Amino acid sequence: MREGVHVGLKVDVDTLRGTREGVPRLAALLAREGLDATFYFSVGPDHTGRALRRAFRPGFAQKVARTSVLKHYGLRTLLYGVLLPGPDIGRVAGAVMREVRDRGFEVGLHTHDHVRWQDRVAHASPDWTRAEFARGIEAYARVFGAPPRSYAAAGWQINDTALALEREYRLDYASDTRGAAPFLPRLAGESAAAARAAGACPQLPTTLPTFDELLGVDGVDETNVADAVFARAAAPDAPRLQVFTLHAELEGQRLLGAFERLLARWRDAGAHLGRVATIHALALEQPLPTAAVVMREIPGRSGQLAAPAEPLEAAA
Repeated sequence: MREGVHVGLKVDVDTLRGTREGVPRLAALLAREGLDATFYFSVGPDHTGRALRRAFRPGFAQKVARTSVLKHYGLRTLLYGVLLPGPDIGRVAGAVMREVRDRGFEVGLHTHDHVRWQDRVAHASPDWTRAEFARGIEAYARVFGAPPRSYAAAGWQINDTALALEREYRLDYASDTRGAAPFLPRLAGESAAAARAAGACPQLPTTLPTFDELLGVDGVDETNVADAVFARAAAPDAPRLQVFTLHAELEGQRLLGAFERLLARWRDAGAHLGRVATIHALALEQPLPTAAVVMREIPGRSGQLAAPAEPLEAAA
């Protein structure tokens, strides 16, 4: 791995089980290794079972089969919002979230209702988006006593209204997209100069594939998935600033050992590991390029995810 590589560790927390079980395990591992990370919390109802409606989406059934969703999430979680009422994660497990913050980890907002946002926001109206975004901000503030400073959209799903709201709420940065480098998002019809003048909230894309995108593909399993991610991170053309997204429901539970092996490989190679805010600070050392945000397919994921339009427009 080339010198000067920094990896931001971004922990998405989607469910009540992930909050209660996966988050403490990840926090303990990171503390034991002397490492930092950013935890993005879902703070409203856990309606994971409603995600089964995606069964008709191309690629979703194959992903479920490859990654053993029942094994990783558990039957009870998969019934929330369908046969069982969806518990309010922020109210039931807020103490776990605050403990993570109090241990010194960075925290941010993932979403209010993960399934509702992921399934609807890409084509939602401005009014729906504003109301749903505000619910997340308000629920997060109830948990932590203050609004979030950063945001990471559920399922890498976003629209122009939400990007504008990130500016309006004066967030420091967001990580809603997949891509290769930090950038300033341009809204529809907006020029690069206008985006800069409006104070566009910097996007720090997830640059690396996630464990669940690689499992079951080309011979990758739980024993070698860490090697597969490391190979991407250490590739000659890999960016100097990287973001790796992990999930409390996966790497915080059955894939904890695989994640620990990945951390060891990165540290042995001299990579700097830490919170996503560090990637933000390093990215701002140079003027950021701008790009419109579009939806496109990502290998290993069903549906389309937010990403910068290419090529990025370099700063003047």
